[in-house]
Amino acid sequence: MELFSDDFFMKKALDEAKAAFEQEEIPIGAVVVYENKIIGKGFNQTERLIDVTAHAEMLAITAAAGYLNSKFLDECTLYITIEPCLMCAGAIKWARFHRIVFGASEPKTGFSRHGEELLGKKTSITRGILADECAALMQAFFKEKRR
Repeated sequence: MELFSDDFFMKKALDEAKAAFEQEEIPIGAVVVYENKIIGKGFNQTERLIDVTAHAEMLAITAAAGYLNSKFLDECTLYITIEPCLMCAGAIKWARFHRIVFGASEPKTGFSRHGEELLGKKTSITRGILADECAALMQAFFKEKRR
């Protein structure tokens, strides 16, 4: 695996998702990358923070904006283990991301159900990076919850 590849950064997002899993949160992780450096990261914390907006993407975006001291992240790439929801797609659009990369698709609540234009015209999308690993973590989580 090449250093600074999509696989490399998706593995970092997976590390975040695993932290969510360990805290009994839905295991979704995200990292924001600028100039091959992670400047923001997050994992779902909706239960812990009692906040429906505490999605991995939202927390990573907030951290990255603070790091760059800018609400615009147009030179950044956002890596997410699962396709973003509609709320997160809105935040991605307003932050003006250059690119997003996600692992597994989310046919029930993913933004693409509503149209890819939600992200804005300048945001490129790469799908399916480590999709099997990302999906497997989600499946393991919900299998454990059903017990």
